[in-house]
Amino acid sequence: MLSLFGVASTGVNFYRSSLDAIAHNVANLNTVRARDELAVQRQVVVGSANESPAPSTVGAGGVVGSGVSFRVAHGSSTEGRLVYDPEHVLADETGYVRHPDIDLSQEMTDMIIAQRGYQANLAVVQRATEAYQAALRLGR
Repeated sequence: MLSLFGVASTGVNFYRSSLDAIAHNVANLNTVRARDELAVQRQVVVGSANESPAPSTVGAGGVVGSGVSFRVAHGSSTEGRLVYDPEHVLADETGYVRHPDIDLSQEMTDMIIAQRGYQANLAVVQRATEAYQAALRLGR
């Protein structure tokens, strides 16, 4: 039963990192670069299920990926999108600047999903803690 805490903690860490990546994306939504520079890339957290053959061990199950438990990948190209803005300080001789290819509505949708996943994993930890406390009270 201790593996519940391990599995839920990997979920909490995964969704916390997802929220961090979403915050990065929203913060850089309007970051403008010169046309000859690379655009800010959208960050996404990539994870996969742990198919551990020993589910009874502490920490088995949960979310894994390359490295510790998941990885941050780039979900957009460095090309971004060119916007005609001849008044901008970074505009080239033709009047174009480079904006990131990040969609605010997609980020908000991902944020809601990540928040709910984070809350669900915290609820698992809370319910498991309550169950352990109830078992200890019965043992007295």
